[in-house]
Amino acid sequence: MTKQYCVVGGGISGLVAAYRLRVLAGADADITVFDPADRLGGILRTERLAGQLMDIGAEAFVVRRPEVPALLAELGLAGRQISTTGVRPTIYSQGRMHPLPPDTVNGIPTSAGSVTGLVDDATLAQMAAEPNRPLNWRAGTDPAVGAVVADRFGEQVVARSVDPMLSGVYAGSAATIGIRSAAPTLAAALDAGAASLTDAGRRALPGSTAGPVFGAIEGGYQVLLDELVARSRLRWIQTSVQHIAPAAKGWSLRDDEGSHWHADAVIVAVPAPRLAPLLTEIAPNAAAAAARIPVASAAVLALAVPGGTPLPQQSGVLVASGERLRTKAITLSTRKWGARGNAELLRLSFGRFGDQVARNTSDTDLRAWAVSDLLTVFGIAIDPVDVLVHRWLDAMPQYGPGHRDLTAGLRTDLPPTLAIAGNYLDGIGVPACVAVAGRAAEAVVAATIGQ
Repeated sequence: MTKQYCVVGGGISGLVAAYRLRVLAGADADITVFDPADRLGGILRTERLAGQLMDIGAEAFVVRRPEVPALLAELGLAGRQISTTGVRPTIYSQGRMHPLPPDTVNGIPTSAGSVTGLVDDATLAQMAAEPNRPLNWRAGTDPAVGAVVADRFGEQVVARSVDPMLSGVYAGSAATIGIRSAAPTLAAALDAGAASLTDAGRRALPGSTAGPVFGAIEGGYQVLLDELVARSRLRWIQTSVQHIAPAAKGWSLRDDEGSHWHADAVIVAVPAPRLAPLLTEIAPNAAAAAARIPVASAAVLALAVPGGTPLPQQSGVLVASGERLRTKAITLSTRKWGARGNAELLRLSFGRFGDQVARNTSDTDLRAWAVSDLLTVFGIAIDPVDVLVHRWLDAMPQYGPGHRDLTAGLRTDLPPTLAIAGNYLDGIGVPACVAVAGRAAEAVVAATIGQ
């Protein structure tokens, strides 16, 4: 008999899950994706700005992780993978630009020399002496990364090196992210007996730093999304699912229009805040765990400025904590990925965990803030030729202390034919979402074999 699979959520996790279901369950499987948005893709969104394609959600993936390059190759898209131009980012701190410190683990330095000029002499002395201080570390613990770094290296290192990195990744800060999420290899080195944070950081550095760190897709993430939709041969129902309940054979789903749907298995691939109410009756422990995951919102403002605007030769700017800027990061997209048109493209990101900037600030104000911040940082008066704003509300889970234990609880009481996927589980980036979605599809197909 034809198996029926429902995927709740049409972001990258949901679309990869649908594709994997097709591969694993075969041509006869019925695959339905529910998502109420105006297009599939979730936080991956490619738009045209001044005639050029530009990603205004997630824009890149870590090349050193295998998931996205492998998926692109599997889909025949390996030739669309592009690399950065090689220009480097900077940090804006104390009202001026500094080179991004080399040899850090997500902003955690491995030597005092790497942050010379970014922090004061007292902090450099504290860092230099750190290997000689006794280290009190309990293996298996997951304190906030900021607390560990501040204790060992000082508050300036947190504000001027670690915070800018974590703000860009999580829209959070070193105070809200656990060290096992921010720097898992460093935490593992501490567990293994590293004598100091300096020692742990040096052990945690990748063996080879040759080659680009980030990649993207020529034509934007939309190229990948379109191929996943085509290959999965999914049916898209442009509604949200309000209720999931066990049925005599499988599951019954009710959407927001009151229609009922049957499934032999379900993959729920929605953001954590939407997950909790869907699981309350099915898996109360998992629902309770999902409800405890804090989230942040962010807004991306994309600008096109005239070609020839004298922007610096760098990929962008990460903003230290406490600066008098509204933006938390500036990406000089044309500098980072190369010119593909007559205009220069930029992205500015706004909103951090705990604030309401992305939710409550008007497009007009965001634009004014962007122009003001660009004048402050680069000394250039910008006159945009095109502007786009997109808001990602409650889209950025905070991987707080103990997050790994929390997500383990999410999975404890799920029935075999119901799985979850999303950026709140094993990593916020696209590679982690691809991996989690693939495992979810494998699990529910295995559970439905022989039914």
